[in-house]
Amino acid sequence: MSKHSLGTVNRLRAPPLIFESGSPERSGFFWPEEKKTDWIPSQFVRDEIAGFPELGELEVLRHFTCLSHLNYSIEGQFYPLGSCTMKYNPKINEVVARLPGLSLLHPLAPTVLIQGALELLYDLERMLVEISGMDHVTLQPAAGAQGELTGLMMIRAYLTAQGNPRKKILVPDTAHGTNPASCSLCGYDVVQIPSNERGIIDVAKVRTVMDEEVAALMITNPNTFGIFEQDIQAIAEVVHHKGGLIYMDGANLNAIMGIAKPGHMGVDALHMNLHKTFSTPHGGGGPGAGPVGVKDILRDFLPIPRISKGSKRYELREDFPLSIGRVRSFLGNFGVLVRAYTYIISLGADGLEETSRMAVLNANYLRKRLEEYYHLPYSEPCMHECVFTDRVQQKLGVHTMDIAKRLLDYGFHPPTIYFPLVVSGAIMIEPTETEDPETLDSFIDAMISIAREAKENATLVNTAPHSTPVQRLDEAGAARRLVLRWGGSKPEGSGQKAER
Repeated sequence: MSKHSLGTVNRLRAPPLIFESGSPERSGFFWPEEKKTDWIPSQFVRDEIAGFPELGELEVLRHFTCLSHLNYSIEGQFYPLGSCTMKYNPKINEVVARLPGLSLLHPLAPTVLIQGALELLYDLERMLVEISGMDHVTLQPAAGAQGELTGLMMIRAYLTAQGNPRKKILVPDTAHGTNPASCSLCGYDVVQIPSNERGIIDVAKVRTVMDEEVAALMITNPNTFGIFEQDIQAIAEVVHHKGGLIYMDGANLNAIMGIAKPGHMGVDALHMNLHKTFSTPHGGGGPGAGPVGVKDILRDFLPIPRISKGSKRYELREDFPLSIGRVRSFLGNFGVLVRAYTYIISLGADGLEETSRMAVLNANYLRKRLEEYYHLPYSEPCMHECVFTDRVQQKLGVHTMDIAKRLLDYGFHPPTIYFPLVVSGAIMIEPTETEDPETLDSFIDAMISIAREAKENATLVNTAPHSTPVQRLDEAGAARRLVLRWGGSKPEGSGQKAER
């Protein structure tokens, strides 16, 4: 094990629950001598709560500061979540997003007062057009899932205008879960396409299921195995020949930007997760942005309002009768769009290409170093992420969940596990382009050490984690019987503990 991994072992211990702290009559402020009800209306004074913690201001501050130190963050630890692209976000993005002229704009301000913001958004659309190879971009969708829905709504509107919206959409078995959900929301039935032994879609299989009832094929490229769909142009030809369209889930655009353009692969509609590829802090439900790029055939159906550049100023136009309408309030998640704009102009074309190449290099370095210790379901070189399984460790009684839990003892956030669903015991790792060789080596050393522990002392791995504030939990039980607060008064001297 390297010196780096030894130095990252998590030794933090959680403080007592706040309900176990403090003492009666302790407070963070002082009441005046007279009764509260003398100067606070009685309807605003609540009854005393049995067992409620009573603490001073400093105790509260220290308690929650301590809890915050137990959180994982990209500034503190390697965050190798596959499919999520949890990479470092340059601080210049935050500086620009907080400029008063941008952060203090009122969302209902008239266009004459927000010309700078409109110019930024207009230029961002043009940048994303260039990066993606599409013809037009809308910035409205607030996340990748909403981008999918927006793209499919445009496809349905286009086909309806042709006289038949069609009934089905083809979706690979490696798709993100939002893909079939978006199809259903748009009124389509989902036809699943299995991946072949190389981890990609067969052109021949698409040809057998493609007919005049198929509206589109949704494809992620690189796919969720981290493998590039090499036959995408041939697949697009099959779909287009039958009058269908190609929708690309651009969640993994960070593997190909500056190198290959979806618009050159036969893609008709594409969403781009700005909060992943173009750097915005995310997780826990947001924030996000999922702009959609389309080819000319879908231009008339783009959401409104649209930003247009006139001879004197920028305008928001709504005079597009075939538009699917508005999909997001105001101008989308503006702060995320500002950060993406800053990221793009900071790196430039050469920097964006280098970003993709480093992401692919890091993933393949990690894949090559670990293939001796963990099973690789596919032999194809990976792109931005790689997928292992626990097949080797299963024979020793150690499973993917055990490996993930043991990584916590080494100070690493676990990678994505048990996804994609079609890979049994999946361990999905995305190192991103922002990690240095020393960090990758530390993670690799930890994974190798766990593989050896599985052989020599499986119980150590099975019972992990050992050094975290809370050890192995009944996760299903905790999700169903979540206890967030003290349930009653604590008898003095009883030593009773609050449920965790």
